[in-house]
Amino acid sequence: MEKATNGAAALETQTAELAEPSPFRKIISVASIAAGVQFGWALQLSLLTPYVQLLGIPHKWASLIWLCGPVSGMLVQPVVGYHSDRCTSRFGRRRPFIVAGAGLVAVAVFLIGYAADIGHSMGDKLDKPPRTRAIAIFALGFWILDVANNTLQGPCRAFLADLSAGNAKKTRTANALFSFFMAVGNVLGYAAGSYKSLYKVVPFTLTESCNTYCANLKTCFFLSITLLLLVTFVSLCYVDEKQWTPEPTADGKASNVPFFGEIFGAFKELKRPMWMLLIVTALNWIAWFPFLLFDTDWMGREVYGGSSDATASKSAAKLYGDGVRAGAVGLMLNAIVLGFMSLGVEWIGRKMGGAKRLWGAVNFILAICLAMTVLVTKQAENHRRDHGGAKTGPPGSVTAGALTLFAVLGIPQAITFSIPFALASIFSTNSGAGQGLSLGVLNLAIVVPQMVVSVGGGPFDELFGGGNIPAFVLGAIAAAVSGVLALTVLPSPPPDAPAFKAGAMGFH
Repeated sequence: MEKATNGAAALETQTAELAEPSPFRKIISVASIAAGVQFGWALQLSLLTPYVQLLGIPHKWASLIWLCGPVSGMLVQPVVGYHSDRCTSRFGRRRPFIVAGAGLVAVAVFLIGYAADIGHSMGDKLDKPPRTRAIAIFALGFWILDVANNTLQGPCRAFLADLSAGNAKKTRTANALFSFFMAVGNVLGYAAGSYKSLYKVVPFTLTESCNTYCANLKTCFFLSITLLLLVTFVSLCYVDEKQWTPEPTADGKASNVPFFGEIFGAFKELKRPMWMLLIVTALNWIAWFPFLLFDTDWMGREVYGGSSDATASKSAAKLYGDGVRAGAVGLMLNAIVLGFMSLGVEWIGRKMGGAKRLWGAVNFILAICLAMTVLVTKQAENHRRDHGGAKTGPPGSVTAGALTLFAVLGIPQAITFSIPFALASIFSTNSGAGQGLSLGVLNLAIVVPQMVVSVGGGPFDELFGGGNIPAFVLGAIAAAVSGVLALTVLPSPPPDAPAFKAGAMGFH
């Protein structure tokens, strides 16, 4: 285990050797890659449902497809983080993985967008769903996309930590900028996904086997991959990275600890600050995932009173679709607030007395918003009961209340997308692992809750009568607990001191 610790120390020494943080413009350039990545994710949220229905994917298969995110995150990010910490390529430690991730995203987008066409050419019958061959191509592309995004995002955040050269303030600012560009990508994705005639810009996307929904998805994905490749190319050409050379051990040989030995060593050597960060992060994401997975479904089902069941009436199906589109508007508002909030994270954190106080406070905002979904749902139900079913949807006041919740949730979301990752980069000094592996370990505290919610959310809701509200209430409780722990047991990082200097981790 001593070798593992020595190897980790060498990795952090490599970063510490950057005497001064890189210029702000270089940090902005690398952070902008998040816009290209998030553009594609926003498109999935806004366009994937009708595309899945077009392919005829059964519900039981769909749940397996959506599990690919947490499974790939649990396996890929620690592996990629470990190897990016030790990459000796002449192009640097992080840049080769970022390029590989961007290339895999391009492959995945092609497979997803052309799944219907490829399946039809392989023998799928358009009038006999499900289109099994297209489903297989789609599932393959979807898994590759999750692997690619995890290959891309982990090294990108680690690269930002490297460019910050251990300066705690620069690290927090870099992660806040990453969060801001995620918001930019969300806005672009939701805007593109809401434009129903975008396929006319690239008319060849509309084919016999690919209707307008599918053609719009193709066109939007073409735009997203163009943006991702552009910002990746510009950033990596503009920002250089030195080749990393492993330092020899006491016996004169380079330290070479196997991956599993290193990751288990990292867990064993984790100090109290990192353990507390993992616990608070896990509870925080238990709160987030029910809403992130079912937000538009909540709008269509509980707020608008519609149904997506195959046996639903046309009026119920229309109400559900109206609710989902209203949810998309809410996601747009959420992304706008997220973007503006991300720019003010550093300033607000100083005013509130530190990052952990800010994170703790916004977790209570998250808890209140999730609890308020109960009130909005009850108001919508009362309106339908008082108006004989209300086939025209909820009143404007109820819709406005729901959209307000979407917008306000952009505040805690900006903090969730920035502060935990900044703290992981700062705490990694004492964690027994490099930047990449530390961020990979933090990702485990995100994907394990996602797997729990993905597998257990549906049965849990059914246990309490169905609908999305039971999971939202559980999320509110988890958010409140994470807020308490963030304020009471999570150590505070130094406000401005470089994180790599001895004694700079003055916990209090």
